[in-house]
Amino acid sequence: MDFWLFPFLALAAILTEALTGYPQVLFRWIGHPVTWIGALIAALDDALNRPEHGEDIRRALGVVALAIIIGLPTLAAFLLDRLIGFHPIGFAALAILASTLLAQRSLYVHVAQVSVGLRVSLEEGRTAVGRIVGRNPAYLDEAGVSRAAIESLAENLSDGIVAPVFYMTILGFPGGVAYKAVNTADSMIGHKTERHGAFGWASARFDDLVNLPASRLSALFLVLAAATMRGASPRQAVQAVFRDAQHHRSPNAGWPEAATAGALGLALNGPKVYGNTRVNDATMGNGRRDVGPDDIDRALALYVRALTIQAIIVFIAALGLALL
Repeated sequence: MDFWLFPFLALAAILTEALTGYPQVLFRWIGHPVTWIGALIAALDDALNRPEHGEDIRRALGVVALAIIIGLPTLAAFLLDRLIGFHPIGFAALAILASTLLAQRSLYVHVAQVSVGLRVSLEEGRTAVGRIVGRNPAYLDEAGVSRAAIESLAENLSDGIVAPVFYMTILGFPGGVAYKAVNTADSMIGHKTERHGAFGWASARFDDLVNLPASRLSALFLVLAAATMRGASPRQAVQAVFRDAQHHRSPNAGWPEAATAGALGLALNGPKVYGNTRVNDATMGNGRRDVGPDDIDRALALYVRALTIQAIIVFIAALGLALL
């Protein structure tokens, strides 16, 4: 596929995923591309991450594993692109495959379920938020559940949507697949645990690197979205990003979280509990911490506007390249 078609592919993937999501019947029949990548990661983890190896060896083997995790799916995507990408039907097929790399619709649905659940009971809200965050929901009150949902929405806007769209726009279908492989590796083995602290080191650090552009773009989209939304403040969003994002323990998550917090007049992040371990983190934004389901709904409205702005920008890029 010629490079000028990359933005058109990204735009087609955005629209396809927004309209249809990933059909559950397909998931039951054949799984999902991310589950296929996950199976590769799990196999490499079992084969290479041996407890009898020292830390240096496990770290080196983690680098080898990451190269395979990126290389095999990206090579498959490149060959598929070469085989069918130039034909109109092939382009449509690639757009459908590329749409599976995005999580616009599913993220909206899962976060909205937290808002709906909280309106029933705190336990329903905890159950819903437990599906999308790693922290222990048993420690969360209604405000904590609401903040967790909004934080997950902001962070996943960046690595679940903006990042794969960004790499697809500049590198085509193989670029989107390569990014998804890195991100999936980080989510599975990029943890600071006894088993994965050394073996997953390369995956975690490389994921931080490749997410740098998308996290900044996500903050920009959220600031622009705030300018279009009644009751949101683009000025406070900008202030929160420049004041708070750098203090987040993640080099990337703080950008969209701070932008969301500032735009909506909230205070997000801060201390939290994973399992039974308390983690102290910086607060994003200087607004209210007493957050509820109405604030989740406002965050979802901001999210939809940010996605719309991204789609418009990708469309402009596609049109510009087509006219060159």
